[in-house]
Amino acid sequence: MPCLSFENEASSKAVDAPKGYISVYVGEKMKRFVISLSYLNQPSFQDLLSQVEEEFGYDHPMGGLTIPCSEDVFQRITSCLN
Repeated sequence: MPCLSFENEASSKAVDAPKGYISVYVGEKMKRFVISLSYLNQPSFQDLLSQVEEEFGYDHPMGGLTIPCSEDVFQRITSCLN
């Protein structure tokens, strides 16, 4: 499985992230991405997590983290982590 993938919301509700990965929801349309847990240790991704905490706290009703940035910005940051 690639380090970064995305699925539409309808199919994502029935599928959990595989071991070693986490689901995040990004952008206005809340596109689901499945990313490697190793991203959580990267400084650029930790900056995003700080924004998540400020904007959403720890309440994430979608079941995964909600990332408050555009899909383009998210993909640019995660592409550097691959």
